[in-house]
Amino acid sequence: MKKNLMKFMAIAGTTILTMGTLSGCGSSNAETVAAGTAPQTTAAQGETAQDTPNLKGSISMVGSTSMEKFSTALSELFMEKYPNVTVQAEFVGSGAGVEAVNNGSADIGNSSRNLKDEEKANGVAENIVAIDGIAVITDSANAAEDLTKDQLISIYNGSITNWKEAGGADQPIVVIGRESGSGTRSAFEEILKVEDNCKYSNELDSTGAVMAKVASTPGAIGYVSLDVLDDTVKTLNLDGVEPSADTIQSGSYFLSRPFVMATKGEIAEQSDLVKALFDYIYSDEGTELVKSVGLIPVN
Repeated sequence: MKKNLMKFMAIAGTTILTMGTLSGCGSSNAETVAAGTAPQTTAAQGETAQDTPNLKGSISMVGSTSMEKFSTALSELFMEKYPNVTVQAEFVGSGAGVEAVNNGSADIGNSSRNLKDEEKANGVAENIVAIDGIAVITDSANAAEDLTKDQLISIYNGSITNWKEAGGADQPIVVIGRESGSGTRSAFEEILKVEDNCKYSNELDSTGAVMAKVASTPGAIGYVSLDVLDDTVKTLNLDGVEPSADTIQSGSYFLSRPFVMATKGEIAEQSDLVKALFDYIYSDEGTELVKSVGLIPVN
C-alpha cells in the first residue's frame, strides 16, 4: 500500500479526472457529523473487492470540489488495482453532485456535508467515507493567530469588520466564502449558526479559488478543507486549538464535517463495480488512503 501511495503522489498531476465548475443554489438543513455512520462492507459473505480481480467497466462521480484530493487519490489507486476499470469525476459542488446521483446521471454524488432530509426522502443514501476539518485561513502577513468562536461568528455576520478587534493590525477584514450550494459553506454556516446571515465580500465556486483569493488579498479571511492547506496562506487556531486530525477526532476543534459519497439507494443495491469501490474504501488499504490525504477514517 505504501508503494502505491508513493506512486500516486508522483503521478497525481496527470490524473484523468475531468474538472468542472458549476454553482448550485439553496440553503441547507444538514445534520451534524455525529449523526452519520459508515456503512458495513457490502460484498457477499466471503467475498471482497480484492477477490474480484476481473472487474471491468466505468464509475462516474460528480460533486464536491473539497473532495477532489481524496477522489483523485481513490480513483488512481482503484484503477491501478483494477486496470480494466475507469473512474471519472467532475468537481462541481456538493448540491450538484447529489442532484446528479438522484437523477441517474452519476453513479456517486460526492458531498462535503450531510445530506438534507429532502434528499434522503428521494432515495439518496448517505455513505460517509471520511471526516474532514474546515480550516480558517488568512493571508500569510496577517498578525492574528487565534479566533474565538464568537469572534469568527462576528466576522462572518459583519459585527467585526477590522482585524484590530480580533488580534490583528488596524486593517479592514475581507470576508471570503464559497458559493450557495457548496457543501463546505453549508457545513461552516450551520456549525456557526450563521445561515443566511453572512456578509461576504466574495463568494467563490471552488476550494482552489478561495485559497488563491485569500493568499493574494491583504486582510482576507476564508474557509477551506483541512487537507488542501499549503504555505500560501496562514491557518488560524480556533479557541486556542490548532486544526489537525487529532484535535478533530478528540472533538476539541469544533469545525468538522463528513465527506459523503451518496448513492441512489443503499450500497448493497448498486452495481458490482460501485460495491467494489466502497469495499475498497472501507478496507485497510482504504483507511490508509484516507489518512494519507489528511482525513480521518470513519471505520
